[in-house]
Amino acid sequence: MSVTLLGFPWDASSSHARGAALAPAIIRTMLASDASSPYSLSGVDVREAITSNDFTELPSAPKECRKAISARIGAVLSVGAKPLSIGGDHSVTYPILGAVRDKHGPVNVLHIDAHPDLYDEFEGDKYSHACPFARALEDNCIGNLVQVGIRSASPEQRKLAAKHNVAMLGADEMDQIPYDRLKGPVYISIDLDGLDPAFAPGVSHPEPGGLSTREVLTLLSRLPTKPVGADIVEYNPERDTNLTTALVAARLVKEIAAMMA
Repeated sequence: MSVTLLGFPWDASSSHARGAALAPAIIRTMLASDASSPYSLSGVDVREAITSNDFTELPSAPKECRKAISARIGAVLSVGAKPLSIGGDHSVTYPILGAVRDKHGPVNVLHIDAHPDLYDEFEGDKYSHACPFARALEDNCIGNLVQVGIRSASPEQRKLAAKHNVAMLGADEMDQIPYDRLKGPVYISIDLDGLDPAFAPGVSHPEPGGLSTREVLTLLSRLPTKPVGADIVEYNPERDTNLTTALVAARLVKEIAAMMA
């Protein structure tokens, strides 16, 4: 099945620092660079797996932006392709999941992150990048939610996780991932701060004690079914070192595209 690569340059729903809106263009450039192989680790040529691109600009108003994101994902799904999205901050995941639900029904979600993003609202914003999974659970977009790499969860978020039977695992609990809850249809959402800053320094909210790049790749390889969609978010080029995080993001795009195709 073909994969469409989408870019969502949005960071107006970010707290603390902006910069993630710059990410899609840079990651796209890295994917085309001769500095890295175009093949996945399994030997899939990503230039063949990714058959189309959509890097259209987004409206500046938050509500209209969310509508535009959902519409673009819906258009990809309507022609039988799979959406692989590059953010942008993590708020883009909520409208993506709304469109995925409309196509597939509630999906099981693998969420890699340092933070659970389960606040009901953050700094007065119910659509903040700290809230996408609260909104997605509320709107019945998600069947099972499995979070891996979490190391900064408030009591409020843990309470909501318990209410919805969310599997919330730290970076030291890789051996406890319930893969049986990640059968199809499954969606992948990767916040790059789920990785340890040693591997992905270019993020706005670095939290030491995270996953290694190899651990993330191993986790993805063990999924029991091909994902119906995915996103990679929260890369902040203004905080990156020697494009280290951009290279990690590009590798993740290649591996997930290969899995989808």
